[in-house]
Amino acid sequence: MHERERHRIILSAVQEKSVVTVQDISELTEASEATIRRDIAALHVQGKIRRVRGGAEAVHPPQLGNLAGRPFRVSESVNIDKKRAIARQAVELCDPGDAIIINGGTTTFQMVHFMAAHRLQVMTNSFAIAEHLVKHSKNTVTVPGGAIYREQSLILSPFDNDAIRNFYARRFFIGAQGVGPLGIMEADALIIQSEQKLMHQADELVVMADSSKFHRRSSLILCPLDRVSTIITDDGIPEEAVRMIENAGIRLIVASPVTQAIKEDSSSVA
Repeated sequence: MHERERHRIILSAVQEKSVVTVQDISELTEASEATIRRDIAALHVQGKIRRVRGGAEAVHPPQLGNLAGRPFRVSESVNIDKKRAIARQAVELCDPGDAIIINGGTTTFQMVHFMAAHRLQVMTNSFAIAEHLVKHSKNTVTVPGGAIYREQSLILSPFDNDAIRNFYARRFFIGAQGVGPLGIMEADALIIQSEQKLMHQADELVVMADSSKFHRRSSLILCPLDRVSTIITDDGIPEEAVRMIENAGIRLIVASPVTQAIKEDSSSVA
């Protein structure tokens, strides 16, 4: 990842979380902690952030009321090749005319790039996904009512009287903060509330999680593994995670970013 992109991620992260650690940014960017310390030092000299022990803080504190978890624009470019390969496999599960639900997230967002030629019935609580599909596809798009959380690009409501309960789907595609023996994990209680409402409206739950999510944990459990029908990940998934998924009786689909790139190159040549 280039220095400019690392700096963008650091600046976005401190505006949302106020204080971020070197380790947090290192995981986000897949750069060494030494590299991140140099980036923080450079941004500190430029007056864009303040360097603190073990990390950095915002010059101007972020506004209150944001959701827990990474902002959409922070996570969007992280592991992008893996997310794109996973998304392609997810769209290949869909048949013409299917009704599906897509939860907001940077991995699920990548599905839009493979849906242009489809005519699916889509419900999504992602403002970014809805906007892209309306502009660039023939899919029918439905969104629930609620407030728009700009940083996560999510439409969320604590109330039951929205469009969710009137939509039935064959599959519900979701991302995750983490995947472990206790189940699928998320970072924010309001997001979990929304996802659980959506889960009731679909026959199958398809989890889209790049291999880094099997090393990550959160304090909040969305659902146990026995609620999951399929997990789509990349070929970096650890062996112990493969065994965990197989023992839970979940269908595992492993996407290869290299194969994905070859397919896209072949399509562009054709």
